Amino acid sequence: MSYSIDLSGRVALVTGASSGLGAQFARTLARSGAAVVLAGRRVERLKTLRAEIEASGGNAHVVGLDVTDNASIRSAVAHAETEVGHIDILINNSGVSTTQKLTDVTPEDYDYVFDTNTKGAFFVAQEVGKRMLARAKGSAPGTFTGGRIVNIASMAGIRVLGQIGIYCMSKAAVVHMTRSMALEWGRYGINVNAICPGYIDTEINHEHWQTEQGRKLIEMLPRKRIGKPEDLDAALVMLCAKESHFINGAIIQADDGFAV
Repeated sequence: MSYSIDLSGRVALVTGASSGLGAQFARTLARSGAAVVLAGRRVERLKTLRAEIEASGGNAHVVGLDVTDNASIRSAVAHAETEVGHIDILINNSGVSTTQKLTDVTPEDYDYVFDTNTKGAFFVAQEVGKRMLARAKGSAPGTFTGGRIVNIASMAGIRVLGQIGIYCMSKAAVVHMTRSMALEWGRYGINVNAICPGYIDTEINHEHWQTEQGRKLIEMLPRKRIGKPEDLDAALVMLCAKESHFINGAIIQADDGFAV
């Protein structure tokens, strides 16, 4: 007996889609049948990803988005819904980090991380959530089928790590934000959950794993390995599916047991 999840007819907005996990999330949702809106600041890279998805038979669109700018958020979401249709799925993925001791953190460092990881994530979810709520209440056009918001947090939001304390704090806030949204919006059929990835090999950090420091870190992990972006595919698709209507406010650790 086999089981498959079909996202045909759904529209998914993926932030931070120009590289790394965001790009992988977009490919995965497109393969599952969703029309994917690729959002981010690096528009040319988004266009390249769109061409890749379309060449594989998927449906992809591009919209410029700076999550630290509320006007940009409102414009991007409105553009996406005008061009593609109402957003059924939000993958709230944009994120940045710094590496330093807490005593070296400046106000600029703090704002850089929190403006994207926490404030930006909140206002993107808020803008999409308002539209989902309006459809659920019948005050906006569109056939409401239940919204899905997946916030990409981090195992660093559950287990504190050295040298990236501000990042840990920002992602811990995303974890609690997820629960707050799930509580407030769940009654309207909007399910809000979070994925907390562990160490994943992406283009941004790939070279680090080849260094002495990177290899030492791998040796400290429970199964002495790092993950691949596609290792998150199953959790992502499951949380986006109509069939996941009973999963709300879940914080899913996809970290190979690191935070246990």
